[in-house]
Amino acid sequence: MVDRSNGAEGDAANAPLRVLIADDHPLFRMGLALALKADGFEVVAEAENGRQAVERARHAGVDVVVLDVRMPELDGIDACTIITSAADAPVVVMLTTFEEPAVVLAARAAGATAYLSKETSPRELARMLRQILADPERDWLPEVSVPELTPREAEALAALARGLSNKAIAAELGISPETVKDYLENVYRKLDVRDRVSAVRRAAELGLVAG
Repeated sequence: MVDRSNGAEGDAANAPLRVLIADDHPLFRMGLALALKADGFEVVAEAENGRQAVERARHAGVDVVVLDVRMPELDGIDACTIITSAADAPVVVMLTTFEEPAVVLAARAAGATAYLSKETSPRELARMLRQILADPERDWLPEVSVPELTPREAEALAALARGLSNKAIAAELGISPETVKDYLENVYRKLDVRDRVSAVRRAAELGLVAG
């Protein structure tokens, strides 16, 4: 992040906020850059894939990286992890159409400061970026509640996600089919679903099983 402390050369504290936009859609990058420039930001770099985002975040002297979740060459979540692991790293704001809880959790684990929808208007986005940069230590990410499963419930769920029947799960875990049924009923209750298909779908959204 650019040093904006008192005494910085040329009244840096009042300098425009410097932005890197990383998205693989050229028209989206162009539109967002124009909108932010019109709102007083300085768009100092753009990137069309995750690797470019990492490289340009290192050298462009930016305050904030607006980073898409899904990008070629290096996924946005992985790029975020690399960017935020650097000393004096810029703030990373994930801007995406993906709102699955598992993606939010991955963004949090990667060190993202905020997670905003691409449906956000340019004016609202600019307002949010200023708020985030004014208080980057605040937790701006949405809360995601992940139910806690017992080890056996987790094993039963993982087997269910692989398409195994209750009988096959019982054989694999060395327990009775009735006990498998009890475990899965507990899983359904904790996930707030009523059937196997919904349980697997919800578990994938929460990152409890592979999607």
